[in-house]
Amino acid sequence: MATPSRKSSTPGTVASKRALPRDPSSEVPSKRKSSAPPAPPPPPPLPSSRPFVEGSIVRIVMENFLTYDICEVSPGPHLNMIIGANGTGKSSIVCAICLGLAGKPAFMGRADKVGFFVKRGCSKGMVEIELFRTSGNLIITREIDVAKNQSSWFINKKSTTQKVVEEQVAALNIQVGNLCQFLPQDKVGEFAKLSKIELLEATEKSIGPPEMHRYHCELKNFREKEKQLETSCKEKTEYLEKMIQRNERYKQDVERFYERKRHLDLIEMLEAKRPWVEYENVRQEYEEVKLARDRVKEEVRKLKEGQIPMTRRIEEIERQRHTLEARIKEKATDIKETSQKCKQKQDIIERKDKQIEELQQALTVKQNEEHDRQRRISNTRKMIEDLQNELKTTENCENLQPQIDAITNDLRRVQDEKALCEGEVIDKRGEKESLEKERKSVGDNIVRFDNLMNQKEDKLRQRYRDTYDAVLWLRNNRDKFKQRVCEPIMLTINMKDNKNAKYIENHISSNDLRAFVFESQEDMEIFLKEAIQTKAKNISTFCFRPYGFFSYLRELFDAPDPVMSFLCCHYHIHEVPVGTERTRERIERVIQETRLKQMYTAEEKYVVKTSFYSNKVISSNTSLKVAQFLTVTVDLEQRRHLEEQLKEINRKLQAVEAGLIALCERNKHLEHKDNELRQKKKELLERKTKKRQLEQKISSKLGSLKLMEQDTCNLEEEERKASTKIKEINVQKAKLVTELTNFVKICTSLHIQKVDLILQNTTVISEKNKLESDYMAASSQLRITEQHFIELDESRQRLLQKCKELMKRARQVCNLGAEQTVPQEYQTQVPTIPNGHNSSPPMAFQDLPNTLDEIDALLTEERSRASCFTGLNPTVVEEYTKREEEIEQLTEELKIKKVELDKYRENISQVKERWLNPLKELVEKINEKFSNFFSSMQCAGEVDLHTENEEDYDKYGIRIRVKFRSSTQLHELTPHHQSGGERSVSTMLYLMALQELNRCPFRVVDEINQGMDPINERRVFEMVVNTACKENTSQYFFITPKLLQNLPYSEKMTVLFVYNGPHMLEPNRWNLKAFQRRRRRITFTQPSQ
Repeated sequence: MATPSRKSSTPGTVASKRALPRDPSSEVPSKRKSSAPPAPPPPPPLPSSRPFVEGSIVRIVMENFLTYDICEVSPGPHLNMIIGANGTGKSSIVCAICLGLAGKPAFMGRADKVGFFVKRGCSKGMVEIELFRTSGNLIITREIDVAKNQSSWFINKKSTTQKVVEEQVAALNIQVGNLCQFLPQDKVGEFAKLSKIELLEATEKSIGPPEMHRYHCELKNFREKEKQLETSCKEKTEYLEKMIQRNERYKQDVERFYERKRHLDLIEMLEAKRPWVEYENVRQEYEEVKLARDRVKEEVRKLKEGQIPMTRRIEEIERQRHTLEARIKEKATDIKETSQKCKQKQDIIERKDKQIEELQQALTVKQNEEHDRQRRISNTRKMIEDLQNELKTTENCENLQPQIDAITNDLRRVQDEKALCEGEVIDKRGEKESLEKERKSVGDNIVRFDNLMNQKEDKLRQRYRDTYDAVLWLRNNRDKFKQRVCEPIMLTINMKDNKNAKYIENHISSNDLRAFVFESQEDMEIFLKEAIQTKAKNISTFCFRPYGFFSYLRELFDAPDPVMSFLCCHYHIHEVPVGTERTRERIERVIQETRLKQMYTAEEKYVVKTSFYSNKVISSNTSLKVAQFLTVTVDLEQRRHLEEQLKEINRKLQAVEAGLIALCERNKHLEHKDNELRQKKKELLERKTKKRQLEQKISSKLGSLKLMEQDTCNLEEEERKASTKIKEINVQKAKLVTELTNFVKICTSLHIQKVDLILQNTTVISEKNKLESDYMAASSQLRITEQHFIELDESRQRLLQKCKELMKRARQVCNLGAEQTVPQEYQTQVPTIPNGHNSSPPMAFQDLPNTLDEIDALLTEERSRASCFTGLNPTVVEEYTKREEEIEQLTEELKIKKVELDKYRENISQVKERWLNPLKELVEKINEKFSNFFSSMQCAGEVDLHTENEEDYDKYGIRIRVKFRSSTQLHELTPHHQSGGERSVSTMLYLMALQELNRCPFRVVDEINQGMDPINERRVFEMVVNTACKENTSQYFFITPKLLQNLPYSEKMTVLFVYNGPHMLEPNRWNLKAFQRRRRRITFTQPSQ
């Protein structure tokens, strides 16, 4: 929720005031930049006669700094207690001291950039601090540029650098980064987190002599150098001993080296002979392969000569086969031509047979037609006779016309009634279809309403299953309630416009949206067992349209009366208007003029409250959440109207269906009567026209008989013609059969000749196949032999090349050139080598083995013997000599290191005595005062110098142990063991213990009394006053937002009240002397101390 800022644009002010009247010149009022001219430049620094210690703060000026426009503070020389409400600017003074004395921004724990400390909306800020010096006050000015995040420094109004400022501040022993001297509000908790080592260093810097911390640092450096020298001496001593021991061992290694060399020389001789033996073995293998290659070459020649006769015979048989195949093709052609002629004759004979069959079929057809004509003539004569007999017996039908006319009239009347009935049936069916369509439309609308309601119920079930189960239970148990019970509000509310749902859901809590509403308290007790009585309030008229409001929440939705009454009572929906974007643009005017407590704009909710203290109007606004439940609208009244409409439609539909059934029954009766009259009329008409029909039939049959008698046929003549044609065709057919027989004989003779030729050709092919098989076998043998020859030749070439390589390698091993002759003492014969040139293999190494196996066995043996002499090489004697020289050099270096180590130990002993004894005395004094402070509070505490190893000077630290309850033991002060108030008390008492011993000019403690119980806070305050107000003590700044009643005060205290707000006096109206005169007129009673 957004609320107006506690700090308005009006800057804060600070007024300084003493507990008792003092010199008015020390009172400096604060200024407000908004209505006052720029502050005049401060007077030049002058030596002060007041009891300030060297480096104390005399004056602080802030301009556009944090909460201040312009403010000047004049602290006292002893205890300065700065009081003010939270947020008024107390800690701003602390920040000004830190930054004005070249402190780091990050140390304050607020921001890491100095520009963030300039007042918002200003481009530059300034802090000026005046420090007391006996030789003349020191004025340090720091101007801050927000855009560049940089500072400009001035000392006594002269430009300087930050480094010079830091040197001047350090010269006065001011350490704003030391928590023992400067403890800002955001660093109070970190004091307890200081390790023992960090606390010791901070204490040394704060109250120890200037040389104490320097001695401590020297001790740590000396000790570190001592450790390095000790390590170096130890390493060199160990290395020297190892070198001496190794040289003792090397005496035996030198002797073993020469023995190993004898074995290596023998190995070299064996390795030199081995290539010659390998060469001789390969040369002999080469000669064997060459002989085998020549034998295979001769075998190949013989196989090629044996294949020539077979090739000639195969070619001769192939020519015979071609001749026979040509004759077989000629016979096949002749057979084909003769077969074709046979086929043609056979086709002609078949056509003749077909002609005979067609003549016989035509004759049969004519015979059947004649027999059928005679039968039809006989049947027609019989039918004419039957019709004439019936005609004689037929009565006269002229007296039937009156009966036919009467039936015609009755039939016309029945048809008219039937048409009228059918029209009524069509009307009823049309009415039924219309009602059914209307019923379906109404039913669809009801289903649509049910679906919308189901959507709301589904959302309720998904979010609040227990409420959904209660709704189901209510629907099944409504008979248990006496009066109306409304389901959850989210189900009963129906938005008039879904886009306004967000206002209702943001205004009514989710718990009440799923609440049930009862009209009877007894019903409510049955359901929920708790009483909630709701009464609706009157709805006020809407009169805020000029501000952009368009409606009250009450008018945005419909709901049952109990629900609406409940919402008006508990959520005042009749008093909360809803506005538009125009409302948000005029929100300040709306808040001031309408005095509304709640209102809505297009996307925000505003709540307006009035302060009980200052009658100020405070507003807060929140963004509207998206609606989840009320976006689905169900018009229940419309649904009830649709259900009533559906019942009426069903009633009408039943009446229409009953009428339609009656009309259908009547129509069925008229249909039956119509059929009866039609049948009677048909029978009368048939009786009236029967005689005329008989006469027409007799006349027709006589005409047909005459035509049949005229259509006659001569069967004998037709049979004679058919017989003559068949005989002619048979004569032609006999001639064709004779010709066909001759062609068949010729074709048979040709087939016999072709078979004889095929047998001859088969014999020739069989002989050819046998010869080709023999030829392929011989060729396969030839290929195998040729492949063997190629392999042997390749092996010969490979062995020849290998002989050359082995010869080359053997010469290289013996250091002989390619054309150099082997010396006479190393050879016994001059053989011919495979390349055709004469060469002399060496015959040296007569005492060595002559086979590879024997040479390899001897090599393995000698190598094994040589390998026993591990770690030896030709430089072992040289290394032995060099190591002797290195031993002498290391011995001399070790003497020098020991002398230097003794010197450092002497320095450590001297510095330790100058550092440790004063430090122990200092810690003892701190412990004495710290323990006294705790004893006065009926608690226990002690401070001691703690270290685990006396020689580890970087591990020394100050340990604080406290006990706040008599039933417990002393425990070390840690961030976790003690409570926040206990840590604050311990921190405050430790700083007070340093106060009288402190050589720093001032100390700052910001809101350290936060978390203390009233008893401890009162005791601590008394100690602070007593300690900080003693003579010759450092200046003390104690910042607190609150004070207990009836606290003791001292005349040496300076009380600074920090006021802030829009009702402060303008700087030009501030007159301290006038304020004092006005005060003297008022009776003032001094409170008891």
